[in-house]
Amino acid sequence: MRADVQNLFMGIHMLYLAHDKDLTIVEMQPELENLGYRVAEREVKQELERLTQENFLTAHNDAYSITGTGIQEFKAIQSRLQVLCTEVLKPVKAVGTSG
Repeated sequence: MRADVQNLFMGIHMLYLAHDKDLTIVEMQPELENLGYRVAEREVKQELERLTQENFLTAHNDAYSITGTGIQEFKAIQSRLQVLCTEVLKPVKAVGTSG
């Protein structure tokens, strides 16, 4: 998966996880790796900082918590993902076949 696409998916996962608890770099890296991402501590930090700049998370000490804007953004993402999943999770027709 391309790095920019992976970062978007990581951000979605981070917003999801931030609903339950504050996020830290130390905890997020192994959690993301368990989800199948290949990610270094630096990349986790960059994504948390990007989400903070977008006002989706707020930083305090070494932790990040979700903001009201982040909750609204996550709801919008969920809506788009529902539509996306109904389309892209269907079997894809082979190239050159009809119907």
